[in-house]
Amino acid sequence: MNAIQKDRTVTVALVGNPNSGKTTLSNQITGSRDSVGNYPRVTVARKQRSLRHAGWTITLVDLPGAYSLTSRTPDEKVTRDTLQDQRPDIVINVIDAGNLTRSLFLTTQIIEMGLPRIHVLNMMDEAERRGMAFDLDVLSKLLGGPVVPMVARRGRGGDALLDAIVDVAGREITAMPGRIAYDSHLDAAIGQVESHIAELHPDMLERTRSRWLAIKLLEGDDEILRREDDHQGLMIQVAEARAGLERTHGESVETMLADARYGFAHGVVLEATRRPGRLDSRIALSSRLDGLLLNRVLGLPLFLFFLWLMFEATFTLGAYPMDWIDAGAGWVGERVAAAMPEGLVRGLVVDGVIAGMGGTIIFLPNIVILFFFMAVLSETGYLARSAFLLDRVMHAFGLHGKAFIPLVMGFGCNVPAILATRTIESERTRLLSILVNPFITCSARLPVFILFAGAFFAEWAGTVVFLMYVFSIVVAMGAAVLLGRTVVRGGAEPFVMELPPYRLPTLGSILFHMWEKAWGFIKKVTGVILVGSILIWFLQAFPRDLPRVDAFDDRLAALDAAPPGPDRDAEMARLANERARLRMAESYLGRVAGAAQPALAPLGLGWMDTVAILTGFVAKEVVVASYAVMFAQGAETTEEDTTLRDALAGSMTPPVALGFMTFILLYTPCLSTVAVIRRETESWRWTAFSVLFSLTVAYAMALAVVNIARVVL
Repeated sequence: MNAIQKDRTVTVALVGNPNSGKTTLSNQITGSRDSVGNYPRVTVARKQRSLRHAGWTITLVDLPGAYSLTSRTPDEKVTRDTLQDQRPDIVINVIDAGNLTRSLFLTTQIIEMGLPRIHVLNMMDEAERRGMAFDLDVLSKLLGGPVVPMVARRGRGGDALLDAIVDVAGREITAMPGRIAYDSHLDAAIGQVESHIAELHPDMLERTRSRWLAIKLLEGDDEILRREDDHQGLMIQVAEARAGLERTHGESVETMLADARYGFAHGVVLEATRRPGRLDSRIALSSRLDGLLLNRVLGLPLFLFFLWLMFEATFTLGAYPMDWIDAGAGWVGERVAAAMPEGLVRGLVVDGVIAGMGGTIIFLPNIVILFFFMAVLSETGYLARSAFLLDRVMHAFGLHGKAFIPLVMGFGCNVPAILATRTIESERTRLLSILVNPFITCSARLPVFILFAGAFFAEWAGTVVFLMYVFSIVVAMGAAVLLGRTVVRGGAEPFVMELPPYRLPTLGSILFHMWEKAWGFIKKVTGVILVGSILIWFLQAFPRDLPRVDAFDDRLAALDAAPPGPDRDAEMARLANERARLRMAESYLGRVAGAAQPALAPLGLGWMDTVAILTGFVAKEVVVASYAVMFAQGAETTEEDTTLRDALAGSMTPPVALGFMTFILLYTPCLSTVAVIRRETESWRWTAFSVLFSLTVAYAMALAVVNIARVVL
């Protein structure tokens, strides 16, 4: 009995093309809720989870989507290395039933590896609507493994797949031999290199693995060649074999291998499938929609209109629940303040925790509404098409359309957006995308924009927020041009990307996207924002012994004992304002902000704005919480019913507000984004450059916006 039979555990690797429904399948059989999308962006690193079925423990490893097992992209490297080096017990090969030929190119390479495998024919509903039918027995024989039909997004076929895993795991089998028919000269060269490999690694490689390594060496896989570079005899043999084959056939070995693999794929399709005689109505509708949405003249204006509509609805529809939550937070603060005795503890709870968290949680409806629209754009397939729509525009900026997907993902969060650059084959374009991605405004900045737009530009708030997002794209493209011509030199690359079919999004997927973002926002409110609010309150509340501030108490007490009158009340209000400002300025928070504020003075920003910017280095959501706590501490200076927007509107002018929004939009990203830039570039030099570059751009652009706005407004 082999090892997996003894302990009844099995490790299964999930492999497939991007957009084949691989992550949806993983979610369906494990009950997990990973993000899914209609473009290659989802699994940018291997994900692992376990489940129980029929007495077996199944460990499922969801590998990044890949079109082949080469070294062209980080995703392909992760998938290739996991299959080659860690040798999972079973490979589940997810095939898009409607795009069988394309999917089978990857399948041929999985067959060559000789691993036990199960082939999942996913999206069967779409294939059936096209009139396609499959002979599963023939398909199973040709591919060397069981074939399980599935519709993962509808939950069809999950139990059958789990049964197939248990069935394959229960056999005494370590590999499923498979062989693609190559040209006789090519096959002979593979055999010679394979024999040499077997001599070099007699105890490490079984025969199927030796053949796989021989094919990869002849294919010219750069990373495999580097691994075997110490074996000069083998490298000489591989070089001579490649030269001989190319001289004999007049084409590269890579082309010969690809032709053979596609030939095998076409043969499988002819033997095991029946294709429709005509396109169905759904495909015809898709073509008509593409004719409109990807139109050379109308496509871009329509895309911008959809973006404007998204942000206008985000602000307009979100205004009502925002007011309800704001009123609720205020009511809670009043009740808690009335129930607690006056002192530091009440100040911490009311002016720190409730003010900070309440001032931020009111933006939850806007986050939910924004990601409703983002989910619709993603699930329908329109977001992937936007990459093609903007390909020509982005070429002018030194990028290509595929880089647009990570940029759009930055609207949600810059961290997964930077991770998504792994799908970009070109190292130059990938590095450019990483460096300019922090300029794309993430959802953490959205509460800041909504707060300021509502406070200073109430009638045009939705449009102002939309323009901030468009401006972030413009700055990112400008930065790409500047960096592409000075720091990251190189030419533009061609862009090839699959157009997924239009699909009606399911209610479950939309609700999941909304819940995922809402829950993530709530966790930040109860985590980093809570900690930040408490820290800001403490820094502002201490030190307590401030003689200059205490001197105001005697003057206020004397006025309070004087006969009432308008003059007395006005003087008491003036002294209370001066006392509050002096306490803030002499607190620890005021001293720190006072030291940094001169650098921001040309932007017209005061010490409170400086505090908000400094706390935003940790997480941009803390910016709003900082203002909420600081204005709550100075509550005696305002009317009781004064809102955060009213208080903010009285602290700066509209031009300065625009400059502040610009600075928040562009300056150094949060610590999580900085960390992921370091990990993806594997360089502290590029990380430091990104931080300093974004800070420089933010300051320059904010200064320009303030001065222009002072003239225009």
